[in-house]
Amino acid sequence: MARVCQVTGKKPITGHHVSFSNIKTKRRFLPNLQKKRFFLAEEDKWISLKVSADGLRTINKKGLYAVVKELRAAGTEI
Repeated sequence: MARVCQVTGKKPITGHHVSFSNIKTKRRFLPNLQKKRFFLAEEDKWISLKVSADGLRTINKKGLYAVVKELRAAGTEI
């Protein structure tokens, strides 16, 4: 599961480099992924997640335990 945010599901998308002369060549836009360790206080253990910056904002807003619960309900192994 490379280059995919575990929280939001963001993954690379394709687009174009556009030169000054307007020549377009294919390129990939990669998500801003970070490998982060979080302490899950409810279970008294550390978990590692590969999250995007947007995923970190989601964790800050909803709380880590709520996000982990949603991931487990969706079948993601943590």
